[in-house]
Amino acid sequence: MSAASKGHVVVIGAGVAGLAAAHRALARGARVTVLEATDRVGGKLLPGEIAGLRVDLGAESMLARRPEAVGLAREVGLGERLRPPSTATASIWTRDALRPMPKGHVMGVPGTAAALSGLLSAEGLARIERDAELPRTEVGDDVAVGEYVAARMGREVVDRLVEPLLGGVYAGDAYRLSLRSAVPQLHQAARTHDTLTAAVQSLQAKAAEAGQTGPVFLGIEGGVGTLPLAVADSVRARGGEILTRTPVSGLRRDGTGWRVTTGGRTLHADAVVVAVPAPAASALLRAEVPAAAAELAAVEYASMALITLAYRRAEAALPEGSGFLVPPVDGRTIKAATFASQKWGWVGAEDPDLVVVRTSVGRHHETEILERDDAELVRVARHDLRAATGLDAEPVATRVTRWTDGLPQYPVGHHARVARVREHVAKLPGLVVCGAQYDGVGVPACVASAYAAVDQLGGDLAGVRELTANPVQSLHGGAGE
Repeated sequence: MSAASKGHVVVIGAGVAGLAAAHRALARGARVTVLEATDRVGGKLLPGEIAGLRVDLGAESMLARRPEAVGLAREVGLGERLRPPSTATASIWTRDALRPMPKGHVMGVPGTAAALSGLLSAEGLARIERDAELPRTEVGDDVAVGEYVAARMGREVVDRLVEPLLGGVYAGDAYRLSLRSAVPQLHQAARTHDTLTAAVQSLQAKAAEAGQTGPVFLGIEGGVGTLPLAVADSVRARGGEILTRTPVSGLRRDGTGWRVTTGGRTLHADAVVVAVPAPAASALLRAEVPAAAAELAAVEYASMALITLAYRRAEAALPEGSGFLVPPVDGRTIKAATFASQKWGWVGAEDPDLVVVRTSVGRHHETEILERDDAELVRVARHDLRAATGLDAEPVATRVTRWTDGLPQYPVGHHARVARVREHVAKLPGLVVCGAQYDGVGVPACVASAYAAVDQLGGDLAGVRELTANPVQSLHGGAGE
């Protein structure tokens, strides 16, 4: 274990990645100080309430088939509050009807045309079958998900299923998103199979052989937003210091360590973990690692807003299931809706007389919708909910939560940019980076990124190498956000 990882570690940023890094560093024997510019910890994980009910106002679920986030939750005392969704049945709202979410696909890419029967037109289904007749497509080092799938199976597959699923994760454009970074296992399979159908079927066969049981996703009673609060409590209990309202204005080498400037205070650190979004990371690294700063400055972000609505149950009959996704091609304003009271049993149980629905708006480069005021966003959400489900009741409470520049985009070549950032940063001892802009946007990916960064300080590069070879895929939790 290096002196840097055993000495004073300063973590910049108290989102879930920064807090996970602090937790890991304390376990490795370091003295830890966490610096957060805002007045709270948690980043994009935010617990809140509506009409007296506890809800998530940010991300609401985490992938259960990766060990990092679930393991961290258990370590900080939340194991007994982990909850699977009460229902995993979701729909696609397309061509003026709620249609069952198909099964037998990998992030919207089907193993057979029949898997999408009922969702696609007859022409769209026939186009999928042509994949078997087309010459092999070389995907190379990377390719856009939408372009590759459309070339093999037609645009209808992308527009009606791949796009809404990926849009729910990244709020991005499937025709720009990286196959290697967004759906890494499919990229790998596509390199070794002559058709996309065969690639998908090989992944499905592997999954069947693995025989994975149990839920794909988990939530936490009280909200996933309670996870960073519990991690922060654990960090403090172990002797770590967390300072909010403490923006970092400077980061410079100082002999064998680092000088971190925050307002009128200077901290001396043996090592620094930079766990803030790309624009802030770029500004911090500009003086000492200008090449990494330039790479991070080029990372684009999408903004979105969540509109949460509470209704009297007696007035709000909803379709069965967890909610629905909305393909952009249909021209609707909302991109998803989650029936939170049906998806999460604990939400429904807190007040059986109320129903909570979450809707989301905003995609990459779609800024006009987010410029509307809260009342207008509530109006458009209610309009689309009425059109999709017939729900026409007056909500008893509403909340609008805006996530400006909330989701980093993973365009073609993203993995190479991340590798360049890490290569430049690694030239300076005692400096590492982690967060959603590197290895995946989901909670497990952020935690894995944090763990790999802290391990790197100790000279263990296994975590970084694993993430470089196998990014953590961020799946969509069925419907909603």
